[in-house]
Amino acid sequence: MATLTLDIITSLDGFTAADGWPGLWGMGGPDYFAWLGEDDTSHTLLMGATTYRLFSGFVETGEEDMSELTGRDKVVFSSTLDEALAWANTRLVRDDPVEVVRRMKSDGDRSLRTIGSLTLCRSLLTAGLVDRFRVVVFPVVNGATGQDPFYAGWPDVTLETVEHRTFDGRLQMYEYVPTVVAGPPG
Repeated sequence: MATLTLDIITSLDGFTAADGWPGLWGMGGPDYFAWLGEDDTSHTLLMGATTYRLFSGFVETGEEDMSELTGRDKVVFSSTLDEALAWANTRLVRDDPVEVVRRMKSDGDRSLRTIGSLTLCRSLLTAGLVDRFRVVVFPVVNGATGQDPFYAGWPDVTLETVEHRTFDGRLQMYEYVPTVVAGPPG
């Protein structure tokens, strides 16, 4: 059975981007990039249309080096994109992501990971399909400029910590086993 990990980067206040700030808030460093390079590439990346448009745009313009992701298997869930997708190794799926991922987990042995894709992450977590939730917190608060609040619309979730690391003396990575709960205890 395959496992599903949600991978996300956020500001301390839970935003995944901020108006006017560079990618990774300009704070990516050698330890963090080395850790990303160690990442097991034997998984399939899952994303939605918005993330696909952003990343494939980087590939087209050369604005960001996406070569690491280009070689990976990718599945894009979208009802708005058209075949054939230009980004190599990418498959378009129009069916319900929850049902497709449920089948991918039960029928496959290749691990699954999300990249970006806030709505997709929320729906997979709510459906109880997420085995691990991994977040890298960047030491910045984007109260005035923050965009895309990651946790908006999430159900209540308890998190069991399974790993924690510090990169470059400032970035915090937390890996959890999530459990969706009906509400506060008691």
